[in-house]
Amino acid sequence: MDSQHDPIIIKPIDEVAKYLKNLIPANIPEAYTVKPVFKSMASEENIRNGVIAFRDFLYLFCDRLITDGDEYAKPPKKPSGMADYPFLHNITNLLVETGYHGTLSENGDSLSLTEIPSCKASVDADGKKRSPKISASAKNECLRFLTLCGFVFTESEVFYPSNPILLTGLKALSVADMELRPGRRYWNDNNLLRCDYRLIKAENSDMLDVLKDFLHPLPEEIQKFALKLHQRYSDHGLTCLNTRLGQNSFAYVYTGKSKKPLAERDAYAKRVWEFSYSLRHGYCLFVRAKKSAQYADTIDTFPLFLQEKSERGTAVTGNWDVNAVKVTVRGFVCLWMKEYWILPKRLLYGLIMKCE
Repeated sequence: MDSQHDPIIIKPIDEVAKYLKNLIPANIPEAYTVKPVFKSMASEENIRNGVIAFRDFLYLFCDRLITDGDEYAKPPKKPSGMADYPFLHNITNLLVETGYHGTLSENGDSLSLTEIPSCKASVDADGKKRSPKISASAKNECLRFLTLCGFVFTESEVFYPSNPILLTGLKALSVADMELRPGRRYWNDNNLLRCDYRLIKAENSDMLDVLKDFLHPLPEEIQKFALKLHQRYSDHGLTCLNTRLGQNSFAYVYTGKSKKPLAERDAYAKRVWEFSYSLRHGYCLFVRAKKSAQYADTIDTFPLFLQEKSERGTAVTGNWDVNAVKVTVRGFVCLWMKEYWILPKRLLYGLIMKCE
């Protein structure tokens, strides 16, 4: 909950890789119906198997970033975000365009490709020549890293010899990323590296299943506790909305009798509480604290090192570690989910109930 005016300090690439790895879905179902737009690419079974193979590649990709990323990913002089590595921008775009513009061979063991648009100079509507978005040297760095991760590139073909079905998954996920992902732009943290198979899946995804994916990296005890909270407040009439840009959040909102879908910005403003995972804060539970007098007694029962808080309208001072509770000028209490077990569960339930 830091000020929007804080200077941007880019995270080390190994921390960014660990963050990205936690966004990869651990439990992709073996059977689901594929949207009709993908059925001309390959059989549904091959597409599903290809998606799982690409998911497994992403685990390797992140592990390589953790061990070898410093050699490839260099921070810019003026980063626009904590994960603003041009190398990540480039390699994500290169993978997407390889899958989107590439043609699968008949047996699916290669992708043929004549050009990658981001690596090619272009001419704009005014006739002005534009340099490639990805320079030749940057492209070579990306290809070198992808080779380290198992890809093989020739002049016009791409292979993944250890598990060729991955190319089918890359093809389907790239089409989904380019054509079906809402709010897609050149690069952000909601992209191909999430292996979002739900864009391919014909059936609507149950929010509980999406939440389970989100919670998977956390200890089992915390997962159970979070799922209980989700069920409790869903039963009380709150709507759970998943937002993905900047942080991965599950916001719980009172919508009353309104059937009009909330825009992401409105949901964020009206949320009562939320689960959140971001590169800045990690896994958190944020609680809106409009009626602070009603839960002051609850906070007063926390251990002494958790009782640091501010009066409404004043800034919080001091250095906050992962065990801290914050009451900020924005009126939220922030609890780090990985450390929640130091508090009796009844206090967390009580805190949320008193803030509704």
